[in-house]
Amino acid sequence: MSTNHIETQIIRSQTERTQFLEHSTPLYLTSSFIFEDAEDMRASFAEEIDRNIYSRFSNPNTSEFVDKVCKMEEAEDGFAFATGMAAVYSTFAALLNAGDHIVSAGSVFGSTHTLFTKYFPKWNITTTYFDVNQPETIEHVIQSNTKILYAESPTNPAVDVIDLELLGQIAKKYNLILIIDNCFATPYLQQPIKFGADLVIHSATKLMDGQGRVLGGVVVGKKELIREIYLYSRNTGPALSPFNAWVLSKSLETLPIRVEKHCENAVKVAQFLESSDQVEVVKYPFLPSHPQYEIAKKQMKLGGNIVAFEIKGGINAGRKFLNAIQLCSLSANLGDTRSIVTHPASTTHSKLSQEERLKVGITDGLVRVSVGLEHVDDVINDLKQALASIG
Repeated sequence: MSTNHIETQIIRSQTERTQFLEHSTPLYLTSSFIFEDAEDMRASFAEEIDRNIYSRFSNPNTSEFVDKVCKMEEAEDGFAFATGMAAVYSTFAALLNAGDHIVSAGSVFGSTHTLFTKYFPKWNITTTYFDVNQPETIEHVIQSNTKILYAESPTNPAVDVIDLELLGQIAKKYNLILIIDNCFATPYLQQPIKFGADLVIHSATKLMDGQGRVLGGVVVGKKELIREIYLYSRNTGPALSPFNAWVLSKSLETLPIRVEKHCENAVKVAQFLESSDQVEVVKYPFLPSHPQYEIAKKQMKLGGNIVAFEIKGGINAGRKFLNAIQLCSLSANLGDTRSIVTHPASTTHSKLSQEERLKVGITDGLVRVSVGLEHVDDVINDLKQALASIG
């Protein structure tokens, strides 16, 4: 029986049952796989047979996880990694050569920024940033050697939204590979491939796992590009462990219902924060006050679980606010069942100068809340008492 409902597909997609007829996919905790005979072994290594050889290459658990993500993103193929950053690094490393150029949104995850500015230049790979709030400038920074156009949407941590359809049109016009980090939205809320993305990257550590248990990453997209990434990764070894793949595959089965509740809670938190006298600005994609509200509504099903807001009083007020938090967790992670509060200017982005932070929307008083699955009144009450402590 076929179905077009993704909720059903990701629950019912699993590896072929063994002779034991298990209902839930078993763990395949094996480093390697055996062969029937010499010819089977030869044909397998020659890739004349599609089968598992070694868990650094593929494993039934990782294959099941990738297959589910491909279904959700409507992608041709994919590869799973030990972490989200392994997915980012390996994707770029597999597709770029010395002398190539990247055009990237200025608002990217800190470790991705470090790759672009510290490590890739060692191999003569350069990056030019564009302002996410000035998409009309993108074409001005494209060079003859530009190969990749890259962005996150929504962005981390300022929750800006980039028009994916526009990026798709630009990438097609200049024959660029468009790569989108879809971590904040998840494939349940947004499918960048529909708007022209060639590859989509996720840190599966976040909402895909959803409970702060395991690390993981995945990239999906065009088969010929995934082939290059697979060959690179097969030799360099950043593969996802079978255990983590098993956890993540099971987690995807509840992703739609979890994400809908995250979003329901996040909207209420954002609305509360807009009403607070201690808050200057609130950024949430599905608030009408968000600068890219119409774009968010066009390309996202719901607004996600991340709310960014600016506290009056700058860094000192941000620190006082964090110290007053009682229920929510203080952590650099996000996408957990538990609500998490982070003050980027004094923590994750403290090594950047104030000027560098402001360029990517990180003001001194900016706070990022990853809204969890607790009762939303309890989350709001915690934020309310912490804001009141600022004075």
